[in-house]
Amino acid sequence: MFKGFRDFILRGNVIELATAVIIGGAFTAIVTAVSDKIINPLIAAVGSPEVGGLGFRIRPERAETFVDFGAVITAAINFLIVAAVVYFIIIMPMNRLNEWRNRNADEEEVPPTSEELLTEIRDLLVAQNQSAGIPGEAHANSVASEDADTNLGEAGKH
Repeated sequence: MFKGFRDFILRGNVIELATAVIIGGAFTAIVTAVSDKIINPLIAAVGSPEVGGLGFRIRPERAETFVDFGAVITAAINFLIVAAVVYFIIIMPMNRLNEWRNRNADEEEVPPTSEELLTEIRDLLVAQNQSAGIPGEAHANSVASEDADTNLGEAGKH
């Protein structure tokens, strides 16, 4: 029961998603403070003081027609800061942990392929036939060539 839960929790996607949501939500306050107190004043310095930042009014007499490029730039910077922190603090270490785990899993014995199993079976049958007095290698090769000819003939019919 606990092993299944542990496997579920340690799956990369679940942990990455959960940590991104939690850390992103908690980190938003820090990013907002940096944006409001450092980045926004710098962006406002580029724009004119009466407009309130980097942007322009479509209709000068109406304040609600202000196109605020500063807010868009601030949102993009906020996103990049949060994404960088989540990636470098959470995702990269998690990927290294998964690589370390998979490296140990790669050292396990790889099961033989179907071709290897069939070759082994053929060799065992040849050895068995030789011990019974049946010519082994010549018999196995003739059977294999007959099978190949039959399969080639059938392939042309389709």
